[in-house]
Amino acid sequence: MVFVGPTGTGKTHLAVALGVRACQAGHRVLFATAAEWAARLADARAAGRLDAELTALDDHPLLIVDEVGCTPLDPATAGLFFQLVAHRYERASLIVTSDRPLGRWDEVFGRPPRR
Repeated sequence: MVFVGPTGTGKTHLAVALGVRACQAGHRVLFATAAEWAARLADARAAGRLDAELTALDDHPLLIVDEVGCTPLDPATAGLFFQLVAHRYERASLIVTSDRPLGRWDEVFGRPPRR
């Protein structure tokens, strides 16, 4: 799920509310900003345990990634974020909040290579 909108419109509030409700239903949830997720994944990669970290996150049916777009990501970090999303695909839920319209995410993740 992706919540996109201007600052102050309640995106984080909605994500947290869904996270709290998931916890009340007995599910494990992790919440962090995009910058915090990037640092966590970069540390895991540097320690040679990125695959183990992604697998460990499977213990949490819901991850919340807040504030995507507040800080541009270098290509290596953008790749880590992609690995997180790809790993979660069809395995578990992910909520992302951003103040950038999807059409401007290249400002965050970089432009895709030309073919």
